[in-house]
Amino acid sequence: MEIFIKLLLAHLIGDFMLQPQKWVIHKEANKIASKYLYLHILIHLGLYALALWDINAWKLILLLALSHLIIDLLKLYSERFFTNKGVPFFLDQLLHVGVIYICSFYAELPSHAIDLIQNIDWPLLLAIVFVTFPSAIIMGKILERMSYQIGTDHKSLPNAGKYIGIIERLFVLVFILIGRWEAIGLLITAKSVFRFNDLKESNNRKLTEYILIGTLVSFGLAILTGLLYTSNP
Repeated sequence: MEIFIKLLLAHLIGDFMLQPQKWVIHKEANKIASKYLYLHILIHLGLYALALWDINAWKLILLLALSHLIIDLLKLYSERFFTNKGVPFFLDQLLHVGVIYICSFYAELPSHAIDLIQNIDWPLLLAIVFVTFPSAIIMGKILERMSYQIGTDHKSLPNAGKYIGIIERLFVLVFILIGRWEAIGLLITAKSVFRFNDLKESNNRKLTEYILIGTLVSFGLAILTGLLYTSNP
């Protein structure tokens, strides 16, 4: 596990701290002909070498650097097929982490992977999944009739409310799991403060009631999920 952590740290430093935006733009424009692509790979090569600090691991270091180059090239040439640029970015990172994982545990990869799967907290995973999109859909059904009575003339980011709700429910679930119930009250207060100006300017009682009901339902689903998980150790 220590090797995995060191290599992952090297990857994060190389990809996010030692890669200026200018390099990223140049790579996207020139792809395989970009000089910054190869400089980026050399930096990763050096970071992997520092992380392992073992001359006998030179094959592993070269393999990691080469795989990084191949994955980056795949990302650069596949980006045009995605309308959402976030998709190739996350796929790229997932592949990098996957290669690091395989290289870290190659000697005992099958047994380690089996142990990892067997030790998954499935009820916790169920709770996390439930408070995300399933809860958002459930809330949409509960508030569907009310939403027709709310004007949509206010400007808002697409699906912003849905993602705000997902994030707040994840926070609530985490606070329950670590036993910090007071933090839930702080989260409600913070959300109320941010919403206050919008509600004040709109002067729309229906909108205020709709947001209040939505907030209570959202927090209620997250709290109920957290209680069900903690009551079944």
